Amino acid sequence: MAPLLGIVGGLGVFLIWWSAWVQPPAETKAAKARRLDLLLMSAGIEKVTGGGLLLTCAGFGVFALLLFFILTGSPPVAMCFALFGSWIPFATVRWRARKRRAALRLLWPDVVDHLRSAIRAGLALPEALIQLGRKGPEELRPLFLDFGADYRSGGHFEAALNRLKQRLADPVADRIIEALRMTREVGGSDLGRMLGTLSEFLRDSARTRSELEARQSWTINAARLAVAAPWIVLVVMASRPEAMLAYNSGVGIMVLLGGLLVSVFCYSVMLRVGALPEDERVLR
Repeated sequence: MAPLLGIVGGLGVFLIWWSAWVQPPAETKAAKARRLDLLLMSAGIEKVTGGGLLLTCAGFGVFALLLFFILTGSPPVAMCFALFGSWIPFATVRWRARKRRAALRLLWPDVVDHLRSAIRAGLALPEALIQLGRKGPEELRPLFLDFGADYRSGGHFEAALNRLKQRLADPVADRIIEALRMTREVGGSDLGRMLGTLSEFLRDSARTRSELEARQSWTINAARLAVAAPWIVLVVMASRPEAMLAYNSGVGIMVLLGGLLVSVFCYSVMLRVGALPEDERVLR
Protein backbone atom coordinates (compact mmCIF):
# COMPACT_ATOMS: atom_id res chain seq x y z
CA MET A 1 0.00 0.00 0.00
CA ALA A 2 2.83 2.41 0.86
CA PRO A 3 4.43 2.25 -2.62
CA LEU A 4 1.04 2.82 -4.24
CA LEU A 5 0.39 5.87 -2.05
CA GLY A 6 3.82 7.18 -2.95
CA ILE A 7 3.17 6.76 -6.67
CA VAL A 8 -0.22 8.47 -6.44
CA GLY A 9 1.25 11.32 -4.42
CA GLY A 10 4.11 11.70 -6.87
CA LEU A 11 1.73 11.82 -9.83
CA GLY A 12 -0.29 14.48 -8.02
CA VAL A 13 2.82 16.63 -7.51
CA PHE A 14 3.80 16.13 -11.16
CA LEU A 15 0.35 17.17 -12.41
CA ILE A 16 0.41 20.30 -10.23
CA TRP A 17 3.84 21.21 -11.59
CA TRP A 18 2.73 20.52 -15.16
CA SER A 19 -0.36 22.75 -14.86
CA ALA A 20 1.76 25.59 -13.49
CA TRP A 21 4.33 25.20 -16.29
CA VAL A 22 2.06 24.93 -19.32
CA GLN A 23 -0.93 27.07 -18.29
CA PRO A 24 -3.09 26.37 -21.37
CA PRO A 25 -6.09 28.59 -22.06
CA ALA A 26 -9.49 27.26 -21.11
CA GLU A 27 -10.97 25.26 -23.93
CA THR A 28 -13.64 22.64 -24.43
CA LYS A 29 -13.10 18.93 -24.98
CA ALA A 30 -14.25 19.36 -28.55
CA ALA A 31 -11.56 21.96 -29.16
CA LYS A 32 -8.91 19.64 -27.74
CA ALA A 33 -10.09 16.81 -29.92
CA ARG A 34 -10.05 19.18 -32.89
CA ARG A 35 -6.44 20.06 -32.11
CA LEU A 36 -5.48 16.38 -32.13
CA ASP A 37 -7.32 15.93 -35.42
CA LEU A 38 -5.34 18.82 -36.93
CA LEU A 39 -2.11 17.26 -35.68
CA LEU A 40 -3.04 13.96 -37.33
CA MET A 41 -3.89 15.76 -40.58
CA SER A 42 -0.54 17.56 -40.46
CA ALA A 43 1.14 14.16 -40.16
CA GLY A 44 -0.76 12.88 -43.19
CA ILE A 45 -2.85 10.44 -41.11
CA GLU A 46 -6.46 10.75 -42.23
CA LYS A 47 -8.02 7.50 -40.99
CA VAL A 48 -7.29 8.00 -37.27
CA THR A 49 -9.22 10.40 -35.04
CA GLY A 50 -8.04 12.26 -31.97
CA GLY A 51 -9.90 9.78 -29.76
CA GLY A 52 -8.17 6.90 -31.53
CA LEU A 53 -4.81 8.50 -30.83
CA LEU A 54 -5.64 8.83 -27.13
CA LEU A 55 -6.73 5.17 -26.99
CA THR A 56 -3.47 4.16 -28.67
CA CYS A 57 -1.50 6.13 -26.08
CA ALA A 58 -3.41 4.38 -23.29
CA GLY A 59 -2.81 0.98 -24.90
CA PHE A 60 0.94 1.61 -25.19
CA GLY A 61 1.03 2.74 -21.57
CA VAL A 62 -0.70 -0.43 -20.33
CA PHE A 63 1.57 -2.61 -22.48
CA ALA A 64 4.70 -0.90 -21.13
CA LEU A 65 3.37 -1.23 -17.57
CA LEU A 66 2.86 -4.98 -17.90
CA LEU A 67 6.12 -5.54 -19.79
CA PHE A 68 8.36 -3.73 -17.32
CA PHE A 69 6.53 -5.16 -14.32
CA ILE A 70 7.32 -8.64 -15.65
CA LEU A 71 10.95 -7.68 -16.36
CA THR A 72 11.67 -5.79 -13.13
CA GLY A 73 9.05 -6.94 -10.62
CA SER A 74 8.93 -3.34 -9.36
CA PRO A 75 5.60 -1.45 -9.66
CA PRO A 76 7.19 2.04 -9.34
CA VAL A 77 9.68 1.33 -12.12
CA ALA A 78 6.95 -0.15 -14.30
CA MET A 79 4.79 2.94 -13.69
CA CYS A 80 7.59 5.27 -14.87
CA PHE A 81 8.08 3.35 -18.08
CA ALA A 82 4.31 3.19 -18.55
CA LEU A 83 4.30 6.99 -18.66
CA PHE A 84 7.08 6.92 -21.27
CA GLY A 85 5.22 4.27 -23.26
CA SER A 86 1.99 6.26 -23.30
CA TRP A 87 3.91 9.21 -24.77
CA ILE A 88 5.37 7.19 -27.69
CA PRO A 89 2.33 7.34 -30.08
CA PHE A 90 1.87 11.09 -29.57
CA ALA A 91 5.60 11.75 -30.00
CA THR A 92 5.61 9.61 -33.14
CA VAL A 93 2.74 11.59 -34.65
CA ARG A 94 4.47 14.88 -33.85
CA TRP A 95 7.73 13.60 -35.38
CA ARG A 96 5.88 12.50 -38.50
CA ALA A 97 4.13 15.87 -38.74
CA ARG A 98 7.48 17.68 -38.52
CA LYS A 99 9.01 15.41 -41.16
CA ARG A 100 6.06 15.90 -43.48
CA ARG A 101 6.15 19.66 -43.02
CA ALA A 102 9.88 19.72 -43.75
CA ALA A 103 9.37 17.63 -46.88
CA LEU A 104 6.52 19.85 -48.09
CA ARG A 105 8.63 22.93 -47.45
CA LEU A 106 10.98 21.75 -50.19
CA LEU A 107 8.12 20.93 -52.59
CA TRP A 108 6.10 24.14 -52.46
CA PRO A 109 8.44 26.18 -54.71
CA ASP A 110 8.02 23.54 -57.44
CA VAL A 111 4.24 23.61 -56.96
CA VAL A 112 4.19 27.39 -57.35
CA ASP A 113 6.37 27.16 -60.47
CA HIS A 114 3.99 24.60 -62.00
CA LEU A 115 1.03 26.86 -61.27
CA ARG A 116 2.81 29.85 -62.76
CA SER A 117 3.67 27.96 -65.95
CA ALA A 118 0.12 26.60 -66.32
CA ILE A 119 -1.46 30.03 -65.85
CA ARG A 120 0.96 31.60 -68.33
CA ALA A 121 -0.03 28.87 -70.80
CA GLY A 122 -3.63 30.08 -70.59
CA LEU A 123 -5.18 27.53 -68.24
CA ALA A 124 -7.85 28.60 -65.79
CA LEU A 125 -6.95 28.47 -62.11
CA PRO A 126 -9.01 25.31 -61.35
CA GLU A 127 -7.48 23.49 -64.33
CA ALA A 128 -4.00 24.59 -63.26
CA LEU A 129 -4.56 23.05 -59.83
CA ILE A 130 -5.99 19.86 -61.36
CA GLN A 131 -2.95 19.58 -63.62
CA LEU A 132 -0.77 19.31 -60.51
CA GLY A 133 -2.33 15.88 -59.97
CA ARG A 134 -0.54 14.72 -63.14
CA LYS A 135 2.56 16.89 -63.42
CA GLY A 136 3.18 18.16 -59.91
CA PRO A 137 5.49 16.64 -57.25
CA GLU A 138 4.70 12.96 -56.79
CA GLU A 139 4.13 13.29 -53.03
CA LEU A 140 1.31 15.79 -53.59
CA ARG A 141 -0.31 14.32 -56.69
CA PRO A 142 -2.97 12.26 -54.82
CA LEU A 143 -4.16 15.36 -52.96
CA PHE A 144 -4.55 17.40 -56.15
CA LEU A 145 -6.25 14.45 -57.85
CA ASP A 146 -8.75 14.48 -54.98
CA PHE A 147 -9.21 18.21 -55.57
CA GLY A 148 -9.96 17.54 -59.22
CA ALA A 149 -12.52 14.88 -58.27
CA ASP A 150 -14.19 17.24 -55.80
CA TYR A 151 -14.29 20.08 -58.33
CA ARG A 152 -15.72 17.96 -61.14
CA SER A 153 -18.31 16.31 -58.90
CA GLY A 154 -19.73 19.54 -57.49
CA GLY A 155 -18.46 22.30 -59.75
CA HIS A 156 -17.84 24.57 -56.75
CA PHE A 157 -14.29 25.87 -56.70
CA GLU A 158 -14.49 27.32 -53.19
CA ALA A 159 -15.72 24.09 -51.60
CA ALA A 160 -13.11 21.98 -53.41
CA LEU A 161 -10.38 24.46 -52.42
CA ASN A 162 -11.42 24.31 -48.77
CA ARG A 163 -11.26 20.51 -48.76
CA LEU A 164 -7.81 20.65 -50.39
CA LYS A 165 -6.71 23.06 -47.67
CA GLN A 166 -7.91 20.67 -44.97
CA ARG A 167 -6.10 17.72 -46.52
CA LEU A 168 -2.83 19.60 -46.90
CA ALA A 169 -2.93 20.99 -43.32
CA ASP A 170 0.19 23.06 -43.90
CA PRO A 171 0.83 26.78 -43.14
CA VAL A 172 2.58 27.41 -46.46
CA ALA A 173 -0.30 25.76 -48.33
CA ASP A 174 -2.70 28.03 -46.45
CA ARG A 175 -0.92 31.13 -47.77
CA ILE A 176 -0.77 29.84 -51.32
CA ILE A 177 -4.44 28.83 -51.36
CA GLU A 178 -5.61 32.11 -49.82
CA ALA A 179 -3.55 34.07 -52.36
CA LEU A 180 -5.13 32.09 -55.20
CA ARG A 181 -8.59 32.54 -53.69
CA MET A 182 -8.15 36.31 -53.39
CA THR A 183 -6.82 36.55 -56.94
CA ARG A 184 -9.83 34.63 -58.28
CA GLU A 185 -12.28 36.80 -56.32
CA VAL A 186 -10.89 40.28 -57.04
CA GLY A 187 -9.12 39.56 -60.34
CA GLY A 188 -5.83 41.06 -61.45
CA SER A 189 -3.11 40.61 -64.02
CA ASP A 190 -0.16 40.25 -61.62
CA LEU A 191 -0.77 36.63 -60.61
CA GLY A 192 2.29 35.37 -62.52
CA ARG A 193 4.55 37.97 -60.93
CA MET A 194 3.14 37.24 -57.49
CA LEU A 195 3.71 33.50 -57.90
CA GLY A 196 7.28 34.10 -59.08
CA THR A 197 8.06 36.25 -56.04
CA LEU A 198 6.44 33.67 -53.77
CA SER A 199 8.51 30.86 -55.29
CA GLU A 200 11.77 32.74 -54.67
CA PHE A 201 10.76 33.53 -51.09
CA LEU A 202 9.84 29.91 -50.35
CA ARG A 203 13.14 28.62 -51.75
CA ASP A 204 15.18 31.07 -49.66
CA SER A 205 13.17 30.22 -46.54
CA ALA A 206 13.55 26.45 -47.05
CA ARG A 207 17.29 26.77 -47.67
CA THR A 208 17.87 28.85 -44.55
CA ARG A 209 15.77 26.61 -42.33
CA SER A 210 17.49 23.44 -43.59
CA GLU A 211 20.88 24.89 -42.67
CA LEU A 212 19.69 25.84 -39.18
CA GLU A 213 18.14 22.40 -38.58
CA ALA A 214 21.32 20.65 -39.69
CA ARG A 215 23.41 22.72 -37.28
CA GLN A 216 21.12 22.19 -34.29
CA SER A 217 20.53 18.45 -34.84
CA TRP A 218 23.75 17.47 -33.05
CA THR A 219 22.86 19.52 -29.98
CA ILE A 220 19.31 18.19 -29.77
CA ASN A 221 20.35 14.55 -30.23
CA ALA A 222 23.03 14.91 -27.55
CA ALA A 223 20.48 16.41 -25.14
CA ARG A 224 18.04 13.58 -25.82
CA LEU A 225 20.74 11.00 -25.17
CA ALA A 226 21.63 12.72 -21.89
CA VAL A 227 18.01 12.56 -20.75
CA ALA A 228 17.57 8.92 -21.82
CA ALA A 229 20.87 7.66 -20.39
CA PRO A 230 19.73 7.24 -16.72
CA TRP A 231 16.65 5.28 -17.80
CA ILE A 232 18.74 3.06 -20.08
CA VAL A 233 20.96 2.31 -17.07
CA LEU A 234 17.82 1.50 -15.06
CA VAL A 235 16.74 -1.02 -17.72
CA VAL A 236 20.21 -2.62 -17.58
CA MET A 237 19.91 -2.86 -13.81
CA ALA A 238 16.70 -4.88 -14.23
CA SER A 239 18.89 -7.98 -14.57
CA ARG A 240 19.63 -7.70 -10.84
CA PRO A 241 16.44 -8.36 -8.81
CA GLU A 242 17.97 -7.01 -5.58
CA ALA A 243 18.56 -3.66 -7.29
CA MET A 244 14.93 -3.46 -8.38
CA LEU A 245 13.71 -4.31 -4.87
CA ALA A 246 15.39 -1.16 -3.62
CA TYR A 247 12.98 0.93 -5.68
CA ASN A 248 9.96 -0.60 -3.93
CA SER A 249 10.80 1.27 -0.74
CA GLY A 250 9.72 4.80 0.06
CA VAL A 251 13.19 6.20 -0.58
CA GLY A 252 13.40 4.35 -3.90
CA ILE A 253 10.05 5.78 -4.98
CA MET A 254 11.23 9.29 -4.14
CA VAL A 255 14.42 8.73 -6.15
CA LEU A 256 12.38 7.56 -9.15
CA LEU A 257 9.96 10.46 -8.81
CA GLY A 258 12.79 12.97 -8.58
CA GLY A 259 14.49 11.47 -11.63
CA LEU A 260 11.23 11.52 -13.57
CA LEU A 261 10.57 15.17 -12.74
CA VAL A 262 14.14 16.19 -13.59
CA SER A 263 14.00 14.29 -16.90
CA VAL A 264 10.68 15.84 -17.92
CA PHE A 265 11.80 19.33 -16.85
CA CYS A 266 15.15 19.13 -18.65
CA TYR A 267 13.59 17.68 -21.79
CA SER A 268 10.94 20.44 -21.86
CA VAL A 269 13.59 23.14 -21.40
CA MET A 270 15.72 21.56 -24.13
CA LEU A 271 12.81 21.60 -26.56
CA ARG A 272 11.96 25.21 -25.76
CA VAL A 273 15.54 26.45 -26.02
CA GLY A 274 16.53 24.46 -29.10
CA ALA A 275 13.29 24.69 -31.08
CA LEU A 276 13.13 26.83 -34.19
CA PRO A 277 10.01 28.97 -34.58
CA GLU A 278 7.30 27.04 -36.39
CA ASP A 279 4.93 28.51 -38.94
CA GLU A 280 1.43 28.79 -37.50
CA ARG A 281 -1.71 28.14 -39.46
CA VAL A 282 -3.31 31.55 -39.04
CA LEU A 283 -5.56 31.16 -42.12
CA ARG A 284 -7.38 27.96 -41.16
